[in-house]
Amino acid sequence: MSRKPRGTDPRHDEDTQVLTRKKLARPPMYRVIFHNDDYTTRDFVVLVLMRYFHKSHAEASTIMLHVHTQGRGIAGIYPYDIAATKISQVEQLASKHQMPLRLTMEPDEGGGGEEED
Repeated sequence: MSRKPRGTDPRHDEDTQVLTRKKLARPPMYRVIFHNDDYTTRDFVVLVLMRYFHKSHAEASTIMLHVHTQGRGIAGIYPYDIAATKISQVEQLASKHQMPLRLTMEPDEGGGGEEED
């Protein structure tokens, strides 16, 4: 049994090329903002935060109280399409229940916090 000297295997005669992969940039993130009004019930806001933003009852209650006292509050931070979809879903449910709940979104400047204002 003869051994070939290292580097003489014809399958490996080509130069090795290193592929470099581009790093994908994180998508821009958007804050979903709840706005206070005089008609939407606190229970409805808590329900929406739990159902569409996957908050615990305690978290949802805290955010709801923040919205109530400060006039607005952040429900979450998401990529544009997800934020827009959540706003649409919540506004459809609010309309169905005759609640004037208003949500908006704004670009997140990288703060990353759940509540502000």
